[in-house]
Amino acid sequence: MIIIPAVDLHKGKCVRLTQGKLDKETIYSNDPVFVAKLWQSKGAKLLHLIDLDGAYTGCVQHWDIIEAIRKSLTIPIEFGGGVRSVKVVDKLHKIGIDKIIISTILFSKPEEAKKIINKYKEKIIIAVDLYEENKIGIGGWKEQVPLDLEEFLNKISSLGIKEIIVTDIQKEGMLEGVDISKIEKLIEKTSKFDLKVIISGGVTTIEDIKNIKKFEKDGVVGIIIGKGLYSEKISFEEALKVVQL
Repeated sequence: MIIIPAVDLHKGKCVRLTQGKLDKETIYSNDPVFVAKLWQSKGAKLLHLIDLDGAYTGCVQHWDIIEAIRKSLTIPIEFGGGVRSVKVVDKLHKIGIDKIIISTILFSKPEEAKKIINKYKEKIIIAVDLYEENKIGIGGWKEQVPLDLEEFLNKISSLGIKEIIVTDIQKEGMLEGVDISKIEKLIEKTSKFDLKVIISGGVTTIEDIKNIKKFEKDGVVGIIIGKGLYSEKISFEEALKVVQL
């Protein structure tokens, strides 16, 4: 299991949102490249990079920053936000992005999504963004889809997907801790499909990390932390020690 620091881009800055709402942002740095390099220097093994403007507009917005971060780091990067075509995935691949996150396109352009998965299957991670236990958000979390979680997991598993990022939207950016009972119910479903799972949303304390680590045997391979790190509720070094136990 690894700790994955998040760098979210909005208007060229490194920010964190509350429940994905652009009008509830906290700016942490005007220099996202510096922040990305900082996490690598602290021992991160993977960076979670999201283009929030891309997620909301449906088109990647921060190409220059994405390229600059890629050139500045030696560790792998997973990227999402506005990835809605094979052409965009081609460009991300060419830049050197290691893992590419998609979600909305599975519903808005299912045939295009299949083309992406067929071409880049080993690079693709599906974002499973949950409002409640079974309600899935897409389009920068502005919309919900009429598909329950188990149906969605079955759909992506049938496409050959092996890894997902599950975000608890209600907990995202709230600094209230994770909902372990919700995670437990989630893992019951994901384990049926033999999926690797990265947990995101609300990770605020070392206790949260210890509780999530209990699911490592069930396929949980990583924990994404954003505001918990930036607000210094969690020490990155201490978090690393917990997952390495």
